[in-house]
Amino acid sequence: MSARAIATGTISFGLVSIPVKLYTAASSEQVRFNMLHRKCGGRLKMQYYCPVDDEVVERADMVKGYEYARGQYVRFEEDELKALEAEKSNSIEIVEFVPLDRFDFVQVERSYYLGPDKGGDKAYRLLAEAMKAEGRVAVGRWAARGKEQLVVIRPYRDGLLFHQLYYSDDVRAFDEIDTGATFQFSEVEQDLARKLIEQLSSSELDLEKYHDSFRERVARAVEQKVAGEEITVAPEAPRAHVIDLFEALKQSLAKEGTPVRPPPKKAEPKEEVAEGRERARRGRKRSAS
Repeated sequence: MSARAIATGTISFGLVSIPVKLYTAASSEQVRFNMLHRKCGGRLKMQYYCPVDDEVVERADMVKGYEYARGQYVRFEEDELKALEAEKSNSIEIVEFVPLDRFDFVQVERSYYLGPDKGGDKAYRLLAEAMKAEGRVAVGRWAARGKEQLVVIRPYRDGLLFHQLYYSDDVRAFDEIDTGATFQFSEVEQDLARKLIEQLSSSELDLEKYHDSFRERVARAVEQKVAGEEITVAPEAPRAHVIDLFEALKQSLAKEGTPVRPPPKKAEPKEEVAEGRERARRGRKRSAS
């Protein structure tokens, strides 16, 4: 069964227009639960409560407000918000092409597959192949859901992938993150780390071998409960706590039978070496006299 497009649009740059279709690239299949009344098992409904008037508020009596200062709001009616929305358009306007390695994936909010719409096959394929050959991605704008979205189009397999991005002020600066102290690693430690990476390396990424184990456990538990069976959970095996980095790397490699060289002995400080030589010289001098 072929995928169903969720929207149509037109990629435009210069005098070129390419009709395209948008398809959902991924959707979360995570486990979701509903809240039930413990007493009767009925599903609960969400309600909005006003603590000032001590009453449940119906949707017809609600209005949107923006908090411009602590506890102070300005109100917006629906028609006022509609007037602020971006002009509805199905055009994806390419503003510039940038090198692929300049595209930071941390800004990706959502991803969609792009396919050609009627009459756009040739131009669609030409754009995909040209960007792949040049190692570039297209940065542009897309008016969707009343807002102007920042987007990137990039070559993907035999076609195009469409990323909706966060704006730069939506993304926290990595400089704010504490990355810990800096260290000078010995050659042995670096060698062990490289060997461990080499052992765990694969030539290709096969995502089919990864599964959501929590979702699978919940599915089995649901089947057991529906069948009236008692749920049994195996105790988790205790994990060994290895604090020393060298020991941790050595133990990881030992599982695969990789030989490990012992770390070099710590060199004595120059002052201690010089002092030892001086003591030895004085001792030889006393023996000679």
